[in-house]
Amino acid sequence: MAHPVLDPASGSRMFYFDKADDRVLFGDIRTEDHILVDGRALSIAPDMEMDFRSLPFPDDTFRVVIFDPPHLVRVGDNAWMGKKYGKLDPLNWRHDLTLGFKECFRVLAPNGVLIFKWNETQIPVSQILALTPHRPLVGHRSGKAAKTHWVSFLKPERR
Repeated sequence: MAHPVLDPASGSRMFYFDKADDRVLFGDIRTEDHILVDGRALSIAPDMEMDFRSLPFPDDTFRVVIFDPPHLVRVGDNAWMGKKYGKLDPLNWRHDLTLGFKECFRVLAPNGVLIFKWNETQIPVSQILALTPHRPLVGHRSGKAAKTHWVSFLKPERR
């Protein structure tokens, strides 16, 4: 297995200790470069362009999937937050995230771990977790206002 870990919405790889970690296949729907308002460069440069709603991999491919989809539905087209984090379709976000969870679990191997990250600035995490039938294993709130949630899931064995 070339990459035991998939991150299908990796954006600029902000939370990685090693942004070039060869264990991870970094994916995103966008490839783009920006200069943010504070002058910093922002690069979205996935190893492979992909849409988390329809992943181009066979079932049970990865030991770990990291799912950090965009969390904003109300953000301007040129806003730095939208460029940094991406944005969800305001009309279809529930459907899109439901498909995202379904696809992430499909490509996750049995007994594999899905790590999910969500910031509930605009949508509460309870509404997001309701979009998947899978039970969370552990979770943690972080950030200055404790609005970012890290949630882990363990994919069960097939029966």
